[in-house]
Amino acid sequence: MSSFSDPKTIDSYARMAERNVPALRDLHRMVGVLLAEKVPADGRLLVLGAGGGLELRAMAGMHPGWHFDGVDPSTQMLDQARVTASDFTDRMSLHEGYIEDAPQGPFDGATCLLTLHFLAQEERVRTLKGLYRRLRPGAPLVTVHHSFPNDDAGKDKWLARFAAYVAAFEMDGVQSSLNIQAMKERLPVLSPEQDVSALHEAGFSQVELFYAAFTFKGWVAYRD
Repeated sequence: MSSFSDPKTIDSYARMAERNVPALRDLHRMVGVLLAEKVPADGRLLVLGAGGGLELRAMAGMHPGWHFDGVDPSTQMLDQARVTASDFTDRMSLHEGYIEDAPQGPFDGATCLLTLHFLAQEERVRTLKGLYRRLRPGAPLVTVHHSFPNDDAGKDKWLARFAAYVAAFEMDGVQSSLNIQAMKERLPVLSPEQDVSALHEAGFSQVELFYAAFTFKGWVAYRD
């Protein structure tokens, strides 16, 4: 996570996210659609890992009555979120920290995008439980992150595919700097089966896969 205090990483974050995450803008629209199935027109949303502001901008643009509490541990990334989603700052409150620093809610829905793959399994379940406690009964949670088989052969295969995808899609002078070995060693990626189990352990039900793109998976789940 330390890279999210590096000025070069922060400056290029939006371009790298669009390069690395297949159909990122479409993904944000899908997230908005899934949330809107349960979130009222004047709903309050918790966005965990809100740094950068890309999903804040997308969801606020789709749903003019929603209000957002965004949480992120990086001061610099929150600063970028304020710039990225500057048209919607009247409907946003940003908080520096982790799930324990988030308002208690209750929220009508929540997202955690491109974040949980940084957390080891125990910390991931703890974070999901914190999200669960802050949601109203029946409220949706949408999560998206790296998730693929975590045996050595599975890691090697899927990370090689991810690297090939990124290498084929250079953008605006942002050079491919993926260190696949570093990803393999440092990211505590869970398998899809383990990710679903973590959601259930945290209390969520009706877990549904809605997005699968190389190493990324996305689920919607609901608080009982």
